[in-house]
Amino acid sequence: MKKSVYLDTTIFSYYVDERSILQVHIDRTKEWWTNERNLYELYISVPTIVELQEGKFKGQEEALNLAKSINLLHVDPEINNIINVYIKNQLMPSNDVGDALHLAYSSFYKIDVLLTWNCRHLANVNKKGHIRSINQSLGLFIPEITTPLELRRE
Repeated sequence: MKKSVYLDTTIFSYYVDERSILQVHIDRTKEWWTNERNLYELYISVPTIVELQEGKFKGQEEALNLAKSINLLHVDPEINNIINVYIKNQLMPSNDVGDALHLAYSSFYKIDVLLTWNCRHLANVNKKGHIRSINQSLGLFIPEITTPLELRRE
């Protein structure tokens, strides 16, 4: 059985990014997308699509097309309750709920891996203990949170 992987917005935005300072991450994202994504059952949420639709950026249409090819998780009212607990416990910032949304979706739907380039609020070893503690107190699944650098073909 394939592992399930939730893709946050950064995966799609890095795929179309052209900044030289991010070249290693861009190259790994494209390599993973081309050679390894089919090894997993992939999921996104409506907030992923909404985040990709916001503003204007080069490659936006391509990023949206990639995202729209992925299984979409349904909105569930319980996810808002989870997000509120994350924010109340200062797990995620209150001024930008995007990271809390991605974690809540992957936890609620018991997705094996949350794939992200967000190393500040998600793929951060200093945050993982806090995430584990909060999810355990809520009786939620604890997804593995990692970047494409670490999610490699076995």
